Amino acid sequence: MRRRAIVCFARNAIFEDRRLGLLRCAKVLFACANGNRERARVRNKKGMQLKDIPTAGGGIARAAYALASQERVAVGPLLQRANLSVQQAKDPDLRMPVKDQISFLNLVAEKLDDEFLGIRIGQTIELREMGLLYYVMTSSRTVGDALQRVSRYSTLQNEGVQIGCRIGKTVTVTFDYLGVSRRLDRHQIECFITLLVRMCRKLSGLSLVPSRVRLMHHRTRMPSEFARLFGSHVAFTCDADEVEYPSSLARASCVNADSYLNALLVRYCDEAMAQRRKKSATWQLKVENSVVPLLPHGQARIGAIAAELGVSRRTLARRLAAEGLTFRKVLDDLRFDLTKRYLREEDLPISEIAWLLGYRETSAFNHAFKRWTGSAPKRRS
Repeated sequence: MRRRAIVCFARNAIFEDRRLGLLRCAKVLFACANGNRERARVRNKKGMQLKDIPTAGGGIARAAYALASQERVAVGPLLQRANLSVQQAKDPDLRMPVKDQISFLNLVAEKLDDEFLGIRIGQTIELREMGLLYYVMTSSRTVGDALQRVSRYSTLQNEGVQIGCRIGKTVTVTFDYLGVSRRLDRHQIECFITLLVRMCRKLSGLSLVPSRVRLMHHRTRMPSEFARLFGSHVAFTCDADEVEYPSSLARASCVNADSYLNALLVRYCDEAMAQRRKKSATWQLKVENSVVPLLPHGQARIGAIAAELGVSRRTLARRLAAEGLTFRKVLDDLRFDLTKRYLREEDLPISEIAWLLGYRETSAFNHAFKRWTGSAPKRRS
C-alpha cells in the first residue's frame, strides 16, 4: 500500500512526516494556527471568557511588547491598562481579545511617542509568524489565489477583522471590522496593510507598490519614508479600509507555489473554519463602525445608519435600547472618544476637528466639548 507524505508546519518551519495520519496532522496544524484554547481561557474584567469575544493570535501586540521592553519602558502597567497579562504578551500559544490588542498598541505608541508604530512593526515582524495563513498563501498557485485564500481564512488569525478580495479591473483587498470597534484603531490596521504589501512582494518576487491605499482613520500626513511601501496615493478619513493593485497582480505566479501542500492546508483550513463558533457584534459596535466614515460628511443620522445596517429606524432604536443605549448616546460617546485622539494631533486645527466630527460650526463643537468636560477644548501635550 502506498504511503502518503503528510506535511505539517510548526511555528516557523514546515516538515514532512510519512508516519503521521491526517487526523494527527490536523491537530498539529490546529495547535499552531489557533494556539491552545484551553490555556487561553483566562477571564477579562467583566468575567467574560475569551471564547465569547473576537480574539487574535496576538503577534502584533507581542511585537509591540518586545519593542517597548527594548526601549526600557515599564510595560507592566500598560498591559494592565489594556486588560492583558504578561503571560499573554510572551506566550505565542495564547490568544487575546482584539480590542485589547488595539488598546495595547495605542498605549505603547503613546509611551514611545511613535505615531507610526503599526507600520514599523509591520516592517520588521517575521512573516512566518502569521502561521497557517502564511503557508496557505505562499503555497498557492497565483497571487490572486493567495489573496482569495486570505480572504476566506483570515479570521483564523484575527476574528475581529475580515479581509476581503475583489478581483476585476483592479485587485482590491478590503478590511472590515467584526465585533470590534474601528474608531480607535490606527496601529493594528496600518500593521495589516504593511504586512499585506510585504506578502504581495514575497508571493510574487516583485517590488510591488499599491496603486492606492484608503484608510478610515484620520491622519494629516504620511511620511515620505513610507512612499516606497505604499506609493504616493494614500488617503485618510475614507469610507473604507482598502488597498488596491493593478489587475495583473492576480495572474502573477507565486514563487513558492506547492499544489500538494496547498491542497492539504486548504482542507485543514476548511475544517478549522467549520468548527469555529460565529461571533456576533453588538449593535453598538455595528452603529459605531457605520457612523465613523459618515461623520465628516454630516450624514451620521439614524435613518442613514439604519439603512446601512439593513433595518428600519424603529428596529435599530429597539435593538440599541435592548443594550441600554440610544442612537444619540452612541453618537455622542463616539464623538468624545475621537475628540480626545484628535486633540493630540498638534497640526490639526479645532475647526477641522469640528468638521471631522460632523459639526457644521466650530461653536457647536465647543458647546459639546464643554458639555462633556466642563471646559473649552485644549491641546494635550
